[in-house]
Amino acid sequence: MDFARSADSPGTEASAPGTATKTDPARAAKLFEQSVEIMARLRAPGGCPWDREQTFDTIRKYTLEEAYEVFDAIERRDFPHLAEELGDLLLQVLFYAEMAANEGQFTIADVLGALNSKLIRRHPHVFGDEASRAAGNRADVDTDVQGSASAVLRNWEEIKALEKKPAAAEESRLDKITRALPSLVEAGKIGSTAAKAGFDWPNWQDLLPKIAEEVGELEAEAARGDQPAIEAELGDLLFTVVNLARRLGVDAEMALRGCNARFRARFRFMEQSAKKPLEDLSPAELESLWIAAKKHLAAPRGEP
Repeated sequence: MDFARSADSPGTEASAPGTATKTDPARAAKLFEQSVEIMARLRAPGGCPWDREQTFDTIRKYTLEEAYEVFDAIERRDFPHLAEELGDLLLQVLFYAEMAANEGQFTIADVLGALNSKLIRRHPHVFGDEASRAAGNRADVDTDVQGSASAVLRNWEEIKALEKKPAAAEESRLDKITRALPSLVEAGKIGSTAAKAGFDWPNWQDLLPKIAEEVGELEAEAARGDQPAIEAELGDLLFTVVNLARRLGVDAEMALRGCNARFRARFRFMEQSAKKPLEDLSPAELESLWIAAKKHLAAPRGEP
């Protein structure tokens, strides 16, 4: 394939912002085919040395980064950038599939086939009960959802539940929580699941002494300098804070993202306000700048 010519072919430019668009399956299929061929060429003998050296373990950190960059573009409603970031995330899928194909595990066609079957299987109200069952649905669900999103979700969960193998007698209910989550999200789900079994703090106020206890244990280990123990105690402290957020009805991940955004803004204010580099200022001067930044950037009451 002539990669350069294909990439510049008519009809590949984006639509004007705000203009309603409709997916062209034929064009999308052609471009996806090109992407698959490019990835195969990069990994093939004579391709890119860096791409050929990568493994599942070396690539996985980039997958998490790309997912968060997609998240960031969505938060900022930066749709041109979002299109680019989604492409970078799709590259991760292509990369994993090509590496798996190189090892004789599976191909991108297997990935797409599994996805298509899942979508048809879990949407009997769209594709029909017969097609859903042909795709592997074993649940008896009411396909007349009458436009109800909650009914769709209920059917989805019933169909999904029967796709899984019967649980072993020794399986923990926490095994249903995937480890493939950001740590804050995983901690919240673990705490929520344990709470359903009655293992939880009676009130959110009860977590405050627990946090103080964890801080004390962290201080003791830090004084001893035992790095593995320090890491473990810091993890206990973070887990307890996440569960405090859960009891208060706060998404810990979103709370921390908000904190990060505020810190960025305040630190930028400090850099712009200082008459000399921050590195040349005393701790007292830095604290004064920080207080000024907080005051200057404080949101009006009732606003985030």
